[in-house]
Amino acid sequence: MVTVLSASFRADPVRAALNLVLTVTAMATQIVSALALKYLTDAVLQRDVGQVTTAAAALGAMGALGVVAGWGQFNLSIALRENVAAYLDARLIALATSVPGIEHHERSDYLDEIELLRTDREALGGAMEATVSNIGMATQIIGTVALLGRVHPLLLLLPLFGFPSIAAGAWAERRRQRAMESVAEDLRVSRHLFELATTAGPGKELRIFGSGQPVIDRHEATWTNADRVQDRTLVRTTAASVGGWLVFAAGFAGALLLVALRVLDRQATIGDMVLTVTLAAQVNQQITGAVGMITWLMASLKTVGRYLWLVDYAAAARPKLKGGATVPDRLVDGIEFHDVSFRYPNTDVDILRDVDLRIPAGTTVAVVGDNGAGKTTLVKLLCRFYEPTEGRVTVDGVDLDRLDVDEWRRRLSGGFQDFARLELLAREGVGVGDLPLVDDGDAVASALGRAGADGLAESLPAGLETQVGRSFVDGVELSGGQWQKLALGRAMMRATPLLLVLDEPTAALDAETEHALFERYAGAARRVAGGTGAITVLVSHRFSTVRMADMIVVVDGGRVVEVGSHDDLVGVGGLYAELYELQARAYR
Repeated sequence: MVTVLSASFRADPVRAALNLVLTVTAMATQIVSALALKYLTDAVLQRDVGQVTTAAAALGAMGALGVVAGWGQFNLSIALRENVAAYLDARLIALATSVPGIEHHERSDYLDEIELLRTDREALGGAMEATVSNIGMATQIIGTVALLGRVHPLLLLLPLFGFPSIAAGAWAERRRQRAMESVAEDLRVSRHLFELATTAGPGKELRIFGSGQPVIDRHEATWTNADRVQDRTLVRTTAASVGGWLVFAAGFAGALLLVALRVLDRQATIGDMVLTVTLAAQVNQQITGAVGMITWLMASLKTVGRYLWLVDYAAAARPKLKGGATVPDRLVDGIEFHDVSFRYPNTDVDILRDVDLRIPAGTTVAVVGDNGAGKTTLVKLLCRFYEPTEGRVTVDGVDLDRLDVDEWRRRLSGGFQDFARLELLAREGVGVGDLPLVDDGDAVASALGRAGADGLAESLPAGLETQVGRSFVDGVELSGGQWQKLALGRAMMRATPLLLVLDEPTAALDAETEHALFERYAGAARRVAGGTGAITVLVSHRFSTVRMADMIVVVDGGRVVEVGSHDDLVGVGGLYAELYELQARAYR
Protein backbone atom coordinates (compact mmCIF):
# COMPACT_ATOMS: atom_id res chain seq x y z
CA MET A 1 0.00 0.00 0.00
CA VAL A 2 2.90 2.33 0.69
CA THR A 3 4.07 1.83 -2.91
CA VAL A 4 0.60 2.66 -4.23
CA LEU A 5 0.16 5.78 -2.09
CA SER A 6 3.66 7.02 -2.88
CA ALA A 7 2.95 6.56 -6.60
CA SER A 8 -0.27 8.60 -6.32
CA PHE A 9 1.52 11.42 -4.48
CA ARG A 10 4.32 11.42 -7.08
CA ALA A 11 1.85 11.44 -9.96
CA ASP A 12 -0.43 14.20 -8.60
CA PRO A 13 0.37 15.32 -5.03
CA VAL A 14 -2.40 17.95 -4.72
CA ARG A 15 -5.22 15.69 -5.92
CA ALA A 16 -3.85 12.76 -3.91
CA ALA A 17 -3.91 14.77 -0.66
CA LEU A 18 -7.37 16.22 -1.34
CA ASN A 19 -8.72 12.81 -2.31
CA LEU A 20 -7.54 11.31 0.98
CA VAL A 21 -9.00 14.16 3.06
CA LEU A 22 -12.36 14.13 1.25
CA THR A 23 -12.66 10.34 1.48
CA VAL A 24 -12.13 10.35 5.25
CA THR A 25 -14.49 13.35 5.61
CA ALA A 26 -17.28 11.68 3.62
CA MET A 27 -16.99 8.53 5.73
CA ALA A 28 -16.89 10.47 9.03
CA THR A 29 -20.05 12.44 8.22
CA GLN A 30 -22.05 9.21 8.25
CA ILE A 31 -20.97 8.49 11.85
CA VAL A 32 -21.80 12.01 13.03
CA SER A 33 -25.12 11.87 11.16
CA ALA A 34 -26.09 8.66 12.98
CA LEU A 35 -25.31 10.27 16.34
CA ALA A 36 -27.26 13.43 15.40
CA LEU A 37 -30.24 11.27 14.40
CA LYS A 38 -30.20 9.61 17.86
CA TYR A 39 -30.27 13.00 19.64
CA LEU A 40 -32.96 14.28 17.29
CA THR A 41 -35.17 11.26 18.04
CA ASP A 42 -34.77 11.59 21.80
CA ALA A 43 -35.30 15.38 21.64
CA VAL A 44 -38.54 14.96 19.68
CA LEU A 45 -39.87 12.41 22.19
CA GLN A 46 -38.89 14.74 25.05
CA ARG A 47 -40.37 17.78 23.22
CA ASP A 48 -37.08 19.66 23.72
CA VAL A 49 -37.21 22.34 21.01
CA GLY A 50 -33.64 23.52 21.59
CA GLN A 51 -32.14 20.05 21.23
CA VAL A 52 -34.39 19.34 18.24
CA THR A 53 -33.10 22.47 16.51
CA THR A 54 -29.46 21.71 17.31
CA ALA A 55 -29.68 18.05 16.28
CA ALA A 56 -31.59 18.88 13.09
CA ALA A 57 -29.02 21.52 12.14
CA ALA A 58 -26.17 19.08 12.79
CA LEU A 59 -27.92 16.40 10.75
CA GLY A 60 -28.47 18.79 7.84
CA ALA A 61 -24.90 20.08 7.98
CA MET A 62 -23.48 16.55 7.97
CA GLY A 63 -25.72 15.61 5.06
CA ALA A 64 -24.59 18.62 3.03
CA LEU A 65 -20.93 18.10 3.94
CA GLY A 66 -21.17 14.41 3.04
CA VAL A 67 -22.68 15.20 -0.37
CA VAL A 68 -20.06 17.86 -1.15
CA ALA A 69 -17.18 15.66 0.08
CA GLY A 70 -18.49 12.63 -1.82
CA TRP A 71 -19.00 14.63 -5.02
CA GLY A 72 -15.55 16.19 -4.77
CA GLN A 73 -13.90 12.86 -3.98
CA PHE A 74 -15.65 11.16 -6.92
CA ASN A 75 -14.49 13.77 -9.43
CA LEU A 76 -11.01 13.98 -7.97
CA SER A 77 -10.60 10.20 -7.99
CA ILE A 78 -11.37 9.99 -11.73
CA ALA A 79 -8.67 12.50 -12.63
CA LEU A 80 -6.27 11.08 -10.04
CA ARG A 81 -6.78 7.51 -11.29
CA GLU A 82 -5.97 8.61 -14.85
CA ASN A 83 -2.87 10.52 -13.72
CA VAL A 84 -1.65 7.61 -11.59
CA ALA A 85 -2.28 5.18 -14.48
CA ALA A 86 -0.33 7.44 -16.86
CA TYR A 87 2.51 7.77 -14.33
CA LEU A 88 2.68 4.01 -13.77
CA ASP A 89 2.46 3.30 -17.52
CA ALA A 90 5.46 5.57 -17.99
CA ARG A 91 7.26 3.76 -15.17
CA LEU A 92 6.46 0.37 -16.73
CA ILE A 93 7.81 1.50 -20.09
CA ALA A 94 10.93 2.89 -18.42
CA LEU A 95 11.49 -0.30 -16.43
CA ALA A 96 10.89 -2.64 -19.36
CA THR A 97 13.25 -0.68 -21.62
CA SER A 98 15.90 -0.11 -18.94
CA VAL A 99 16.62 -3.82 -18.59
CA PRO A 100 19.84 -4.23 -20.59
CA GLY A 101 19.14 -7.79 -21.70
CA ILE A 102 16.14 -9.32 -23.46
CA GLU A 103 15.69 -12.44 -21.32
CA HIS A 104 12.31 -11.17 -20.06
CA HIS A 105 11.08 -11.05 -23.67
CA GLU A 106 12.07 -14.64 -24.45
CA ARG A 107 11.37 -16.70 -21.30
CA SER A 108 7.85 -18.11 -21.07
CA ASP A 109 7.61 -17.69 -17.28
CA TYR A 110 8.66 -14.05 -17.54
CA LEU A 111 6.28 -13.54 -20.46
CA ASP A 112 3.38 -14.79 -18.33
CA GLU A 113 4.22 -12.26 -15.60
CA ILE A 114 4.58 -9.40 -18.07
CA GLU A 115 1.41 -10.41 -19.94
CA LEU A 116 -0.58 -10.36 -16.69
CA LEU A 117 1.01 -7.03 -15.78
CA ARG A 118 0.18 -5.61 -19.21
CA THR A 119 -3.46 -6.72 -19.18
CA ASP A 120 -4.09 -5.75 -15.54
CA ARG A 121 -2.03 -2.57 -15.40
CA GLU A 122 -5.21 -0.48 -14.90
CA ALA A 123 -5.41 -2.21 -11.52
CA LEU A 124 -2.31 -0.27 -10.47
CA GLY A 125 -4.37 2.92 -10.58
CA GLY A 126 -7.26 1.05 -8.92
CA ALA A 127 -4.96 0.00 -6.09
CA MET A 128 -4.55 3.64 -5.15
CA GLU A 129 -8.32 4.19 -5.04
CA ALA A 130 -8.88 0.98 -3.08
CA THR A 131 -6.16 1.92 -0.58
CA VAL A 132 -7.65 5.37 0.06
CA SER A 133 -11.16 3.89 0.33
CA ASN A 134 -9.92 1.36 2.88
CA ILE A 135 -8.39 4.16 4.95
CA GLY A 136 -11.75 5.95 4.92
CA MET A 137 -13.54 2.69 5.70
CA ALA A 138 -11.25 2.07 8.68
CA THR A 139 -12.05 5.56 10.00
CA GLN A 140 -15.76 4.86 9.71
CA ILE A 141 -15.53 1.44 11.38
CA ILE A 142 -13.61 2.88 14.35
CA GLY A 143 -16.29 5.54 14.85
CA THR A 144 -19.09 2.99 14.47
CA VAL A 145 -17.57 0.64 17.05
CA ALA A 146 -17.09 3.51 19.52
CA LEU A 147 -20.76 4.55 19.27
CA LEU A 148 -22.06 0.97 19.47
CA GLY A 149 -20.05 0.47 22.65
CA ARG A 150 -21.85 3.46 24.21
CA VAL A 151 -25.22 1.74 23.68
CA HIS A 152 -24.11 -1.61 25.13
CA PRO A 153 -20.68 -3.29 25.46
CA LEU A 154 -21.93 -6.48 23.77
CA LEU A 155 -22.56 -4.48 20.59
CA LEU A 156 -18.78 -4.16 20.26
CA LEU A 157 -18.93 -7.76 19.05
CA LEU A 158 -21.11 -6.91 16.03
CA PRO A 159 -18.23 -5.99 13.70
CA LEU A 160 -16.59 -9.32 14.57
CA PHE A 161 -19.47 -11.08 12.84
CA GLY A 162 -18.27 -9.40 9.65
CA PHE A 163 -14.83 -11.00 9.72
CA PRO A 164 -16.00 -14.30 8.16
CA SER A 165 -17.26 -12.28 5.17
CA ILE A 166 -13.97 -10.39 4.94
CA ALA A 167 -11.95 -13.61 5.28
CA ALA A 168 -14.13 -15.30 2.65
CA GLY A 169 -13.62 -12.37 0.29
CA ALA A 170 -9.84 -12.43 0.77
CA TRP A 171 -9.75 -16.22 0.27
CA ALA A 172 -11.92 -15.88 -2.83
CA GLU A 173 -9.57 -13.32 -4.34
CA ARG A 174 -6.53 -15.51 -3.69
CA ARG A 175 -8.29 -18.39 -5.42
CA ARG A 176 -9.22 -16.13 -8.33
CA GLN A 177 -5.62 -14.93 -8.70
CA ARG A 178 -4.31 -18.51 -8.65
CA ALA A 179 -6.88 -19.42 -11.29
CA MET A 180 -5.78 -16.45 -13.43
CA GLU A 181 -2.13 -17.47 -13.12
CA SER A 182 -2.91 -21.08 -14.02
CA VAL A 183 -4.65 -20.03 -17.25
CA ALA A 184 -2.27 -17.18 -18.16
CA GLU A 185 -0.67 -19.23 -20.92
CA ASP A 186 -4.07 -20.26 -22.32
CA LEU A 187 -5.17 -16.63 -22.37
CA ARG A 188 -1.92 -15.58 -24.05
CA VAL A 189 -2.31 -18.28 -26.72
CA SER A 190 -5.97 -17.35 -27.19
CA ARG A 191 -5.06 -13.68 -27.68
CA HIS A 192 -2.30 -14.64 -30.13
CA LEU A 193 -4.71 -16.78 -32.16
CA PHE A 194 -7.22 -13.92 -32.24
CA GLU A 195 -4.53 -11.59 -33.58
CA LEU A 196 -3.55 -14.20 -36.19
CA ALA A 197 -7.11 -14.39 -37.45
CA THR A 198 -7.79 -10.65 -37.48
CA THR A 199 -4.57 -9.14 -38.90
CA ALA A 200 -3.70 -8.77 -42.54
CA GLY A 201 -0.30 -10.50 -42.66
CA PRO A 202 -1.27 -13.95 -41.34
CA GLY A 203 -4.67 -13.66 -43.06
CA LYS A 204 -3.18 -14.54 -46.45
CA GLU A 205 -1.67 -17.80 -45.23
CA LEU A 206 -4.75 -18.75 -43.24
CA ARG A 207 -6.83 -18.48 -46.39
CA ILE A 208 -4.37 -20.21 -48.72
CA PHE A 209 -3.81 -23.16 -46.40
CA GLY A 210 -7.39 -23.34 -45.17
CA SER A 211 -6.18 -22.90 -41.59
CA GLY A 212 -9.01 -20.66 -40.46
CA GLN A 213 -11.11 -23.39 -38.84
CA PRO A 214 -8.17 -25.00 -36.97
CA VAL A 215 -7.31 -21.56 -35.58
CA ILE A 216 -10.93 -21.09 -34.50
CA ASP A 217 -11.00 -24.56 -32.92
CA ARG A 218 -7.78 -24.02 -30.99
CA HIS A 219 -8.87 -20.54 -29.90
CA GLU A 220 -12.13 -22.02 -28.63
CA ALA A 221 -10.32 -24.89 -26.88
CA THR A 222 -7.86 -22.63 -25.05
CA TRP A 223 -10.56 -20.14 -24.11
CA THR A 224 -12.94 -22.91 -22.99
CA ASN A 225 -10.25 -24.42 -20.76
CA ALA A 226 -9.55 -21.02 -19.19
CA ASP A 227 -13.27 -20.35 -18.76
CA ARG A 228 -13.85 -23.77 -17.16
CA VAL A 229 -11.13 -23.17 -14.56
CA GLN A 230 -12.51 -19.72 -13.74
CA ASP A 231 -16.11 -21.02 -13.53
CA ARG A 232 -15.10 -23.69 -11.01
CA THR A 233 -13.34 -21.03 -8.97
CA LEU A 234 -16.42 -18.77 -9.12
CA VAL A 235 -18.71 -21.50 -7.74
CA ARG A 236 -16.40 -22.23 -4.80
CA THR A 237 -15.77 -18.59 -3.93
CA THR A 238 -19.47 -17.70 -4.15
CA ALA A 239 -20.35 -20.49 -1.71
CA ALA A 240 -17.74 -19.21 0.75
CA SER A 241 -19.03 -15.63 0.46
CA VAL A 242 -22.64 -16.70 1.11
CA GLY A 243 -21.54 -18.56 4.24
CA GLY A 244 -19.74 -15.47 5.53
CA TRP A 245 -22.81 -13.27 5.02
CA LEU A 246 -25.08 -15.74 6.86
CA VAL A 247 -22.80 -15.40 9.91
CA PHE A 248 -23.07 -11.60 9.78
CA ALA A 249 -26.87 -11.75 9.35
CA ALA A 250 -27.11 -13.74 12.59
CA GLY A 251 -25.02 -11.15 14.45
CA PHE A 252 -27.07 -8.28 12.96
CA ALA A 253 -30.36 -9.84 14.14
CA GLY A 254 -28.93 -10.49 17.61
CA ALA A 255 -27.81 -6.85 17.98
CA LEU A 256 -31.26 -5.51 17.13
CA LEU A 257 -32.92 -7.96 19.52
CA LEU A 258 -30.58 -6.96 22.38
CA VAL A 259 -31.32 -3.23 22.05
CA ALA A 260 -35.06 -3.78 21.54
CA LEU A 261 -35.23 -5.73 24.80
CA ARG A 262 -33.31 -2.96 26.61
CA VAL A 263 -35.75 -0.35 25.29
CA LEU A 264 -38.68 -2.42 26.58
CA ASP A 265 -36.95 -2.60 29.97
CA ARG A 266 -36.42 1.21 29.84
CA GLN A 267 -32.65 0.67 30.02
CA ALA A 268 -32.19 2.38 26.66
CA THR A 269 -33.97 5.12 24.74
CA ILE A 270 -35.75 5.05 21.41
CA GLY A 271 -32.84 7.16 20.20
CA ASP A 272 -30.46 4.36 21.16
CA MET A 273 -32.59 1.96 19.12
CA VAL A 274 -32.50 4.31 16.13
CA LEU A 275 -28.73 4.72 16.57
CA THR A 276 -28.24 0.95 16.73
CA VAL A 277 -30.36 0.30 13.63
CA THR A 278 -28.53 3.06 11.76
CA LEU A 279 -25.08 1.92 12.86
CA ALA A 280 -25.87 -1.76 12.30
CA ALA A 281 -26.99 -0.90 8.77
CA GLN A 282 -23.76 1.06 8.36
CA VAL A 283 -21.80 -1.93 9.64
CA ASN A 284 -23.57 -3.97 6.97
CA GLN A 285 -22.54 -1.42 4.34
CA GLN A 286 -19.05 -1.21 5.79
CA ILE A 287 -18.60 -4.97 5.71
CA THR A 288 -19.94 -5.06 2.14
CA GLY A 289 -17.63 -2.22 1.20
CA ALA A 290 -14.70 -3.73 3.07
CA VAL A 291 -15.11 -7.09 1.34
CA GLY A 292 -15.34 -5.37 -2.03
CA MET A 293 -12.46 -3.02 -1.33
CA ILE A 294 -10.24 -5.74 0.14
CA THR A 295 -11.02 -7.97 -2.83
CA TRP A 296 -10.24 -5.09 -5.18
CA LEU A 297 -7.14 -4.19 -3.21
CA MET A 298 -5.84 -7.77 -3.18
CA ALA A 299 -6.35 -8.04 -6.94
CA SER A 300 -4.62 -4.70 -7.36
CA LEU A 301 -1.81 -5.61 -4.98
CA LYS A 302 -1.18 -8.77 -6.98
CA THR A 303 -0.60 -6.52 -9.96
CA VAL A 304 1.48 -4.23 -7.75
CA GLY A 305 3.49 -7.33 -6.83
CA ARG A 306 4.18 -7.97 -10.51
CA TYR A 307 5.16 -4.32 -10.89
CA LEU A 308 7.58 -4.65 -7.96
CA TRP A 309 8.89 -7.88 -9.51
CA LEU A 310 9.74 -5.90 -12.65
CA VAL A 311 11.35 -3.17 -10.52
CA ASP A 312 13.50 -5.78 -8.74
CA TYR A 313 14.28 -7.61 -11.98
CA ALA A 314 15.42 -4.39 -13.66
CA ALA A 315 17.50 -3.42 -10.61
CA ALA A 316 19.11 -6.87 -10.41
CA ALA A 317 19.84 -7.00 -14.14
CA ARG A 318 21.62 -3.65 -14.30
CA PRO A 319 24.47 -4.29 -11.83
CA LYS A 320 25.05 -7.66 -13.47
CA LEU A 321 25.53 -5.97 -16.84
CA LYS A 322 27.35 -2.89 -15.56
CA GLY A 323 31.09 -2.54 -15.85
CA GLY A 324 33.70 0.04 -15.05
CA ALA A 325 35.95 0.14 -18.11
CA THR A 326 35.78 2.85 -20.77
CA VAL A 327 34.56 2.09 -24.28
CA PRO A 328 37.40 2.93 -26.71
CA ASP A 329 37.01 5.75 -29.24
CA ARG A 330 38.37 3.44 -31.91
CA LEU A 331 39.09 -0.26 -32.21
CA VAL A 332 42.75 -1.15 -32.51
CA ASP A 333 42.89 -4.90 -32.00
CA GLY A 334 39.28 -5.98 -32.48
CA ILE A 335 36.74 -8.27 -30.84
CA GLU A 336 37.54 -11.78 -29.67
CA PHE A 337 35.52 -14.74 -28.35
CA HIS A 338 37.49 -16.83 -25.84
CA ASP A 339 36.11 -20.37 -25.44
CA VAL A 340 32.55 -19.01 -25.32
CA SER A 341 29.57 -21.27 -24.66
CA PHE A 342 25.99 -20.14 -24.23
CA ARG A 343 22.67 -21.70 -23.34
CA TYR A 344 19.39 -19.89 -22.94
CA PRO A 345 17.95 -19.67 -19.40
CA ASN A 346 15.94 -22.68 -18.22
CA THR A 347 17.43 -24.91 -20.93
CA ASP A 348 20.16 -27.52 -20.78
CA VAL A 349 21.33 -27.35 -24.41
CA ASP A 350 24.28 -25.17 -25.45
CA ILE A 351 23.39 -23.02 -28.46
CA LEU A 352 27.06 -22.02 -28.77
CA ARG A 353 29.89 -24.32 -27.71
CA ASP A 354 33.58 -23.57 -27.20
CA VAL A 355 33.64 -20.67 -29.66
CA ASP A 356 37.09 -19.18 -30.25
CA LEU A 357 36.95 -16.38 -32.80
CA ARG A 358 38.98 -13.25 -33.46
CA ILE A 359 37.47 -10.42 -35.53
CA PRO A 360 40.22 -7.91 -36.37
CA ALA A 361 39.48 -4.19 -36.18
CA GLY A 362 38.24 -2.74 -39.47
CA THR A 363 36.88 -6.08 -40.69
CA THR A 364 33.63 -6.72 -42.50
CA VAL A 365 32.60 -10.22 -41.43
CA ALA A 366 29.74 -12.42 -42.64
CA VAL A 367 28.27 -15.18 -40.47
CA VAL A 368 26.65 -18.10 -42.31
CA GLY A 369 25.15 -21.44 -41.37
CA ASP A 370 21.92 -23.38 -41.31
CA ASN A 371 18.91 -22.19 -39.35
CA GLY A 372 19.44 -22.77 -35.63
CA ALA A 373 23.22 -22.98 -35.98
CA GLY A 374 23.76 -20.10 -33.52
CA LYS A 375 24.33 -17.13 -35.84
CA THR A 376 21.83 -14.79 -34.20
CA THR A 377 23.02 -15.83 -30.75
CA LEU A 378 26.51 -14.60 -31.64
CA VAL A 379 24.97 -11.23 -32.52
CA LYS A 380 23.04 -11.15 -29.22
CA LEU A 381 26.25 -11.68 -27.27
CA LEU A 382 27.99 -8.90 -29.19
CA CYS A 383 25.10 -6.53 -28.41
CA ARG A 384 25.08 -7.72 -24.78
CA PHE A 385 21.48 -8.83 -24.89
CA TYR A 386 22.84 -11.87 -23.04
CA GLU A 387 26.06 -12.74 -21.24
CA PRO A 388 28.05 -15.91 -22.10
CA THR A 389 27.31 -18.96 -19.98
CA GLU A 390 31.02 -19.79 -20.13
CA GLY A 391 34.05 -18.01 -21.53
CA ARG A 392 34.37 -14.32 -22.29
CA VAL A 393 34.18 -11.75 -25.07
CA THR A 394 36.82 -9.01 -25.23
CA VAL A 395 37.01 -5.66 -27.01
CA ASP A 396 40.61 -4.59 -27.60
CA GLY A 397 41.57 -7.02 -24.84
CA VAL A 398 39.06 -5.67 -22.29
CA ASP A 399 36.25 -7.98 -21.16
CA LEU A 400 33.00 -6.84 -22.72
CA ASP A 401 31.15 -7.25 -19.42
CA ARG A 402 33.45 -4.62 -17.90
CA LEU A 403 32.27 -1.98 -20.36
CA ASP A 404 29.32 0.19 -19.39
CA VAL A 405 26.42 -1.37 -21.27
CA ASP A 406 24.75 1.96 -22.15
CA GLU A 407 28.02 3.44 -23.38
CA TRP A 408 28.72 0.30 -25.45
CA ARG A 409 25.27 0.44 -27.00
CA ARG A 410 25.80 4.08 -27.95
CA ARG A 411 28.71 2.92 -30.11
CA LEU A 412 26.66 0.21 -31.84
CA SER A 413 24.09 0.20 -34.56
CA GLY A 414 22.04 -2.61 -35.96
CA GLY A 415 19.35 -3.86 -38.28
CA PHE A 416 17.39 -7.04 -37.67
CA GLN A 417 15.05 -9.33 -39.56
CA ASP A 418 12.37 -8.90 -36.88
CA PHE A 419 12.67 -5.11 -37.05
CA ALA A 420 10.21 -2.80 -35.30
CA ARG A 421 7.47 -1.10 -37.31
CA LEU A 422 7.47 2.26 -35.58
CA GLU A 423 4.22 4.08 -36.33
CA LEU A 424 5.70 7.56 -36.20
CA LEU A 425 6.49 10.21 -38.77
CA ALA A 426 8.76 8.60 -41.38
CA ARG A 427 11.53 11.00 -40.33
CA GLU A 428 11.18 9.95 -36.69
CA GLY A 429 11.05 6.26 -37.60
CA VAL A 430 14.54 6.64 -39.08
CA GLY A 431 15.88 9.34 -36.75
CA VAL A 432 15.43 7.33 -33.54
CA GLY A 433 18.47 5.38 -34.69
CA ASP A 434 20.46 8.34 -33.34
CA LEU A 435 18.18 10.25 -30.99
CA PRO A 436 20.14 13.54 -30.88
CA LEU A 437 19.59 13.79 -34.65
CA VAL A 438 15.95 12.69 -34.77
CA ASP A 439 14.82 16.14 -35.99
CA ASP A 440 17.73 16.59 -38.40
CA GLY A 441 16.17 16.08 -41.83
CA ASP A 442 19.55 16.12 -43.59
CA ALA A 443 20.96 13.42 -41.29
CA VAL A 444 17.86 11.28 -41.85
CA ALA A 445 18.06 11.72 -45.62
CA SER A 446 21.76 10.84 -45.53
CA ALA A 447 21.03 7.67 -43.53
CA LEU A 448 18.36 6.63 -46.04
CA GLY A 449 20.89 7.20 -48.79
CA ARG A 450 23.39 4.90 -47.08
CA ALA A 451 20.57 2.36 -46.72
CA GLY A 452 19.85 2.46 -50.46
CA ALA A 453 16.46 4.06 -49.85
CA ASP A 454 17.04 7.44 -51.50
CA GLY A 455 13.66 7.39 -53.24
CA LEU A 456 11.58 6.41 -50.22
CA ALA A 457 10.74 9.98 -49.19
CA GLU A 458 9.47 10.82 -52.69
CA SER A 459 7.14 7.82 -52.63
CA LEU A 460 5.36 9.07 -49.49
CA PRO A 461 2.54 11.68 -49.66
CA ALA A 462 4.22 14.17 -47.32
CA GLY A 463 7.77 12.97 -47.74
CA LEU A 464 9.61 12.31 -44.48
CA GLU A 465 6.84 14.11 -42.56
CA THR A 466 4.33 11.40 -43.53
CA GLN A 467 2.60 9.64 -40.66
CA VAL A 468 3.01 5.90 -41.22
CA GLY A 469 0.98 3.02 -39.78
CA ARG A 470 -2.66 1.99 -39.59
CA SER A 471 -3.13 3.15 -36.00
CA PHE A 472 -3.70 6.71 -37.23
CA VAL A 473 -6.61 7.98 -39.33
CA ASP A 474 -4.23 9.75 -41.71
CA GLY A 475 -1.53 7.07 -41.40
CA VAL A 476 -0.10 5.55 -44.57
CA GLU A 477 0.35 1.77 -44.59
CA LEU A 478 3.70 0.79 -46.06
CA SER A 479 4.74 -2.30 -47.96
CA GLY A 480 7.06 -4.82 -46.31
CA GLY A 481 9.97 -3.48 -48.35
CA GLN A 482 9.25 0.12 -47.35
CA TRP A 483 9.10 -0.79 -43.66
CA GLN A 484 12.42 -2.59 -44.09
CA LYS A 485 13.99 0.45 -45.75
CA LEU A 486 12.96 2.59 -42.78
CA ALA A 487 14.57 0.02 -40.47
CA LEU A 488 17.75 0.00 -42.56
CA GLY A 489 17.82 3.79 -42.54
CA ARG A 490 17.51 3.62 -38.76
CA ALA A 491 20.51 1.26 -38.65
CA MET A 492 22.54 3.73 -40.72
CA MET A 493 21.80 6.82 -38.61
CA ARG A 494 24.99 6.44 -36.59
CA ALA A 495 27.56 7.29 -39.19
CA THR A 496 30.62 6.03 -37.27
CA PRO A 497 29.66 3.13 -34.96
CA LEU A 498 32.36 0.85 -33.59
CA LEU A 499 30.18 -2.16 -34.39
CA LEU A 500 27.37 -2.52 -36.90
CA VAL A 501 25.34 -5.73 -36.82
CA LEU A 502 23.05 -6.61 -39.71
CA ASP A 503 21.12 -9.77 -38.81
CA GLU A 504 19.29 -10.57 -42.05
CA PRO A 505 17.83 -7.06 -42.17
CA THR A 506 17.14 -7.22 -45.90
CA ALA A 507 15.04 -10.40 -45.98
CA ALA A 508 12.10 -8.46 -47.49
CA LEU A 509 14.30 -7.07 -50.28
CA ASP A 510 15.24 -8.93 -53.44
CA ALA A 511 18.71 -10.46 -53.81
CA GLU A 512 19.86 -7.84 -56.33
CA THR A 513 18.84 -4.94 -54.07
CA GLU A 514 20.50 -6.57 -51.07
CA HIS A 515 23.69 -7.16 -53.07
CA ALA A 516 23.82 -3.54 -54.26
CA LEU A 517 23.09 -2.24 -50.77
CA PHE A 518 25.77 -4.30 -49.07
CA GLU A 519 28.28 -3.52 -51.82
CA ARG A 520 27.69 0.17 -51.20
CA TYR A 521 27.86 -0.19 -47.43
CA ALA A 522 30.90 -2.48 -47.46
CA GLY A 523 32.83 0.15 -49.37
CA ALA A 524 31.74 2.89 -46.96
CA ALA A 525 32.49 0.66 -43.95
CA ARG A 526 36.03 0.04 -45.13
CA ARG A 527 36.59 3.77 -45.51
CA VAL A 528 35.21 4.49 -42.03
CA ALA A 529 37.16 1.58 -40.55
CA GLY A 530 40.38 3.35 -41.39
CA GLY A 531 39.52 6.00 -38.80
CA THR A 532 37.61 4.06 -36.13
CA GLY A 533 38.54 0.42 -36.73
CA ALA A 534 34.81 -0.28 -37.02
CA ILE A 535 33.62 -3.86 -37.43
CA THR A 536 30.59 -4.84 -39.49
CA VAL A 537 28.90 -8.19 -38.81
CA LEU A 538 26.46 -9.44 -41.43
CA VAL A 539 24.19 -12.47 -41.03
CA SER A 540 22.73 -13.54 -44.37
CA HIS A 541 21.71 -16.63 -46.31
CA ARG A 542 22.52 -15.00 -49.66
CA PHE A 543 26.01 -15.97 -50.73
CA SER A 544 26.15 -13.32 -53.46
CA THR A 545 26.23 -10.84 -50.57
CA VAL A 546 28.32 -12.93 -48.18
CA ARG A 547 31.19 -13.35 -50.62
CA MET A 548 31.97 -9.61 -50.47
CA ALA A 549 32.93 -9.80 -46.78
CA ASP A 550 36.58 -9.64 -45.72
CA MET A 551 36.05 -12.64 -43.48
CA ILE A 552 33.41 -15.36 -43.44
CA VAL A 553 32.55 -17.30 -40.27
CA VAL A 554 30.75 -20.62 -40.75
CA VAL A 555 28.69 -21.81 -37.77
CA ASP A 556 27.38 -25.36 -37.50
CA GLY A 557 25.75 -26.94 -34.46
CA GLY A 558 26.79 -24.06 -32.22
CA ARG A 559 30.48 -24.27 -33.18
CA VAL A 560 32.61 -22.13 -35.47
CA VAL A 561 33.80 -24.71 -37.99
CA GLU A 562 35.39 -22.55 -40.70
CA VAL A 563 36.84 -19.04 -40.95
CA GLY A 564 38.31 -17.37 -44.02
CA SER A 565 37.62 -15.42 -47.20
CA HIS A 566 35.18 -16.63 -49.84
CA ASP A 567 37.94 -17.87 -52.13
CA ASP A 568 39.77 -19.62 -49.29
CA LEU A 569 36.66 -21.43 -48.06
CA VAL A 570 35.55 -22.49 -51.53
CA GLY A 571 39.04 -23.82 -52.13
CA VAL A 572 38.98 -25.87 -48.92
CA GLY A 573 35.85 -27.66 -50.09
CA GLY A 574 34.21 -27.81 -46.65
CA LEU A 575 30.75 -26.89 -45.39
CA TYR A 576 30.84 -23.36 -46.82
CA ALA A 577 31.73 -24.66 -50.26
CA GLU A 578 28.88 -27.16 -50.03
CA LEU A 579 26.34 -24.51 -49.02
CA TYR A 580 27.62 -22.12 -51.69
CA GLU A 581 27.36 -24.76 -54.38
CA LEU A 582 23.80 -25.68 -53.33
CA GLN A 583 22.69 -22.06 -53.63
CA ALA A 584 24.60 -21.41 -56.84
CA ARG A 585 23.05 -24.51 -58.42
CA ALA A 586 19.58 -23.11 -57.73
CA TYR A 587 20.33 -20.06 -59.89
CA ARG A 588 21.65 -22.02 -62.86
